[in-house]
Amino acid sequence: MLATCRTAAVSLIVWGTLIAMPGCERGESSPKEKGAARTVSVAAAADLKFAMDEVIARFEEATPGIKVTPTYGSSGNVYAQLTNKAPFDIYFSADVEYPRRLAEAGLTLKDSQFDYAVGQIVVWVRNDSTLDVTSLGIEALAQPSVRKIAIANPEHAPYGRAAEAAMKSLGIHDRVKDRLVLGENIAQTAQFVESGAADIGIIALSLALAPAMKEKGRYWSVPLESYPTLEQAATILSWAKDLDATQQFKAFVTGADGRAIFKRYGFVLPGE
Repeated sequence: MLATCRTAAVSLIVWGTLIAMPGCERGESSPKEKGAARTVSVAAAADLKFAMDEVIARFEEATPGIKVTPTYGSSGNVYAQLTNKAPFDIYFSADVEYPRRLAEAGLTLKDSQFDYAVGQIVVWVRNDSTLDVTSLGIEALAQPSVRKIAIANPEHAPYGRAAEAAMKSLGIHDRVKDRLVLGENIAQTAQFVESGAADIGIIALSLALAPAMKEKGRYWSVPLESYPTLEQAATILSWAKDLDATQQFKAFVTGADGRAIFKRYGFVLPGE
């Protein structure tokens, strides 16, 4: 049953929301029994979609005996699923608070939380837009030609809260709030602008630098001091099925190869 649940969960999330699979629970058998493949199930914030996919590919090349299956969604929605013990081994959040809350609730492996990156936001437009976003900066949002501005939903997406805070800090929020359209997570927000459903958006730098979007648009970096630091942290869940495999994946993420990938996607790394 577990394999079926995991496969279904992964298929449900690319640009959308993490959805709990009814009846998906951890099996009792050891992953090493009966020749079963060793697996690590990752729940991750949507801003990590491209960076994490690359990290996983490199990890699996280096560790062929372990398969990693990622699922992406807004950090708040993922957190809500994990409070009900959704079948994941490790959780990468875009907000350090969510792993802390899980630890306080006794749902994580003791002392397993670790910071892995600091995220950044940018104002992004497609290449065919007439908006000179690099010159206008945040004022690009208020141009008369802009009808829809995409941001992630601040209620459960840390990047949405950062976008809202930046707009308020830079004195533009009240002028543009009626034009806002909310993505379920930051990846869906990026899709809104990429597809033309929105004229402009505030998205994660990691998505703007991803191969799927890098050549399709241009961006202006929102000043870091205009929004709370997007400190991103991860933790191992107390019900992780193959703890050794999960810890091997954590070590890879925080090691030289994992850090290099995250840095290439615009993340600021711990200790730098």
